[in-house]
Amino acid sequence: MKFPLQFIYDWYRNAIRHPQYRWWVILGTLVYFISPLDISPDVFPIAGQIDDFVLITLLMTEIFQMIIERFQNNSEIIVEESPEGETIEVKAVSIDES
Repeated sequence: MKFPLQFIYDWYRNAIRHPQYRWWVILGTLVYFISPLDISPDVFPIAGQIDDFVLITLLMTEIFQMIIERFQNNSEIIVEESPEGETIEVKAVSIDES
């Protein structure tokens, strides 16, 4: 039975991007990183750190990607204020040129 690495990556990415499970996944990743019980124990010099390195790299990549996406989404929303401090609502209309 094959268990592809892409499946694990996709599951982890979907779990961390789900707001309900995000903090549980982050907490679980950090506990796994600190815990002496690993898939490959840390007593083996290089092989022991590979799973920890991969997991922390995946966690940091996803967190940074979510932060970048949040800043990109916030920069797209522009609110203009009038000199009196009132918000001006503007209806956006798209024009399709055919």
